[in-house]
Amino acid sequence: MAHVLTLNAGSSSLKFGFFKLGDATEDPEARIVGLMERIGPGERAHIKAKRQDGHVLIDQEYGRNHVADHSAALSRIVEFLREQRPEMRLAAVGHRVVHGGPDFDAPTELTPAVMERLAQFEPLAPLHQPPNLSGVRAALELFPDAGQVACFDTAFHRHHPWVNDTFALPRKFYDQGVRRYGFHGLSYQYIAETLKEIAPHLHMGRTIVAHLGNGASMCGLMGGRSVASTMGFTALDGLPMGTRCGQLDPGVILYMLQNEGMSPAEIEDVLYRQSGLVGLSGLSNDMRTLEAAGTEETRQAIDYFVFRIRRELGGLAAVLGGVSTLIFCGGIGENSAHIREKVCEGMGWLGLEIDEGRNLRGERMISTDFSRVRVLIIPTNEEIVIARAARDLVESKQGTVA
Repeated sequence: MAHVLTLNAGSSSLKFGFFKLGDATEDPEARIVGLMERIGPGERAHIKAKRQDGHVLIDQEYGRNHVADHSAALSRIVEFLREQRPEMRLAAVGHRVVHGGPDFDAPTELTPAVMERLAQFEPLAPLHQPPNLSGVRAALELFPDAGQVACFDTAFHRHHPWVNDTFALPRKFYDQGVRRYGFHGLSYQYIAETLKEIAPHLHMGRTIVAHLGNGASMCGLMGGRSVASTMGFTALDGLPMGTRCGQLDPGVILYMLQNEGMSPAEIEDVLYRQSGLVGLSGLSNDMRTLEAAGTEETRQAIDYFVFRIRRELGGLAAVLGGVSTLIFCGGIGENSAHIREKVCEGMGWLGLEIDEGRNLRGERMISTDFSRVRVLIIPTNEEIVIARAARDLVESKQGTVA
């Protein structure tokens, strides 16, 4: 019985999924999903994992410094998985890699040459790319005989029209790879594939997907293909996020450099780690905390978050030439009825109207029966997209051997 492992490494976390492989016509079957968080020196790492039926298998905190890096985290995760599944035979490991640059537009087997190229994109995604690649290196050590495949968050957007792919800079920068890459591609790919299954007539139309979470972006789809995204060269642009600023006048960066005397490293820290919801609220990057607090600052942070979503919604509708479907996904999009309501409020001019009861209950379809725009909640699942790519790698290698 062959299995695949999926890894999604954040700056201080490592999400994992353990899947059983069936035959070529079946989806990989999730057996265990979990998360190791608070990875790093001086931290008390915490692991929680459950079966797909929701039964919790482990919920444990480690002593300080027991999980100092992603290599140690993966070792702990593998120990746990081997306790749960002694028969485990790992055929492949699938990795979420945030940035594939201009080179990679499909899942790719990880070779030394590919790893070397991906390391060159670390400055483009400093919060994500280094831990992503750290997770890859740890997996290569632990599973030298398993296939290793990278799935890129940028790949889904690599065929944008040129006007949605460039900046109005001298052309040499575009040739050097300074482009609008877009991110959250694994999430958008899953949503597009799911919409095709459950409502093929909607899939063929003009769809806007709002992936709202600690990382947040929106994507315009035409017939299931990405034509525009709110994120650009890095994962900073577009919507405000948990700790990232979102859209910003580049003159602000010049001001920080010239008037505040800040170094590039200091500016990076402000834009990636001190801004967004936590910067505006002065309290937290967690929407649940902000909604419960009810202070003036938290209300303003929420209002700005919603304002930017509504502004991008209108812009994407213009790019698409209209909209037939709006989909919410991500931690906030899937769970906050309040945010969904505020985003859709007064959008009748766009043909969009949500049903208050359906929204509060979190039903799949939350638009009214009379709304011209269908509004859906579809929980995203990046792990199954990665697992499918890992399965495909296994099958291609078997085919080569045969």
